[in-house]
Amino acid sequence: MSEHEPPPEVSQFMHRQVKSVTPDMQLDEVVQFLLSNQLSNAPVVQAGDGGNYLIGFVSERDCLAALTQEEFYGSPAPTQTVRTIMRSSPVSVPPDTDLFAVASLLIHHGYRHVPVTDEGKLLGMVSRRDVLHAVADYGKRYGQALLRERFRPDPRQIINLRFLVKGK
Repeated sequence: MSEHEPPPEVSQFMHRQVKSVTPDMQLDEVVQFLLSNQLSNAPVVQAGDGGNYLIGFVSERDCLAALTQEEFYGSPAPTQTVRTIMRSSPVSVPPDTDLFAVASLLIHHGYRHVPVTDEGKLLGMVSRRDVLHAVADYGKRYGQALLRERFRPDPRQIINLRFLVKGK
């Protein structure tokens, strides 16, 4: 392995099969979608030329806020759809983002999942768990070798340890 192996890019460890929702889904439909697929969130996509384009992000939190406001306050609000509750223009990363850049984004902004896009087209998703696996793997393959190289033991010190006598 090269001493200067760069960290992997997001495209190497992202999930390409992403379950997404459309902006016109009703609130109860998106809630059922998240629950039945055991998802905490989903990208909101709009079909376009050559693929699905990311236009928003909806989470359990967004759904819960909309449902409880409607149920608790009983406001006769218009029908809620994904478009009315989603976060528009979500943070996303391009596929060539390196491992430590996406780790920093997840750590410092508290995101659990980040969409991966190319010119607005949804390519995949990356989660904290994906990044944790990738960092651990990178550390096993490269980090330990780098540590051994930086902190190579001095053979004279190891030999001298055999002859140390501890006085009483």
